[in-house]
Amino acid sequence: MTSDILVVGTISPETRAAVTGVVKGLEKAFNEKDPVALGEQYAENASWTNAKGTRLDGRKAIVEFGAPVLKSFLRDSFARYDVVKMLAITPDVIAVNVVQTPTDSTGGPADGPWGATLYVIAEQTDGWRIVAGQNMAVAPPTQTV
Repeated sequence: MTSDILVVGTISPETRAAVTGVVKGLEKAFNEKDPVALGEQYAENASWTNAKGTRLDGRKAIVEFGAPVLKSFLRDSFARYDVVKMLAITPDVIAVNVVQTPTDSTGGPADGPWGATLYVIAEQTDGWRIVAGQNMAVAPPTQTV
């Protein structure tokens, strides 16, 4: 929900929708185990560091790394990606904080790893794309009664 997103700076509704669309495109590609669609969310020269600390430079490297990983140890992992904050760096560069919540294959709650991700998403000639990012495994939020 865009109403639950902390927005810092001036970000137009169109830019908010485009940036959220990139994150949701990444979520869909991850859940469908589609490395090509996943790679399409990144700029050609993107820099991405995964939760294990492996840095991948460029869309091609991201796709090549993701293909076997999505089909092997991540094949039964699914997640919901929720944008929680957008920070305007410039009108065409937005820093985005995302919470990754484990789900089952239908999107229902599931046990599994949680993630906190920072993406830098910028408008490119071919649309909005992730230009840099880092994922970090985090403990699930504590439940309050």
